[in-house]
Amino acid sequence: MTTSARKSRSPGKPKLPGRARTRPARAGGRIARVPRSAALVALEKLALRALEDMKAVNIRVLDVRGLTDVADTMIVASGTSDRHVRAIAENVIVEAKAAGRRPLGTEGRQDGEWVLVDLQDLLVHVMLPRVREFYALEQLWEVPQAQRRSSASGARARA
Repeated sequence: MTTSARKSRSPGKPKLPGRARTRPARAGGRIARVPRSAALVALEKLALRALEDMKAVNIRVLDVRGLTDVADTMIVASGTSDRHVRAIAENVIVEAKAAGRRPLGTEGRQDGEWVLVDLQDLLVHVMLPRVREFYALEQLWEVPQAQRRSSASGARARA
């Protein structure tokens, strides 16, 4: 495919100002992670505090840098009922706004089975346990990391 043919395709997703994406750097065939920014770490701590304040259960923090451009970190947590899920997500929103981080959007607040809070570089998923088990987000985002480890060890064995 020629360069001009590639350029004639759809322009893709526009870059948002102030939203630099970090890509994993390659060092000797392995992926070296770029350290997380202080702002991202502070945002993660804020969200974790908000989840813990509302007694969210089974909280998992997933580093998805280099796997997707949607976010750098995903936090997955569970609530015990649809009302609890909504309350947890609402607390994350309130705490984020109080810290000056306005969410870009939320989804699922009306049903309360799975509420997504988009904090730009951080996505917070609050789910009922049965919904969380069905969609298995942790496994979805951890599979590529496992494949990388096995492919890196296979490359070392061949060398």
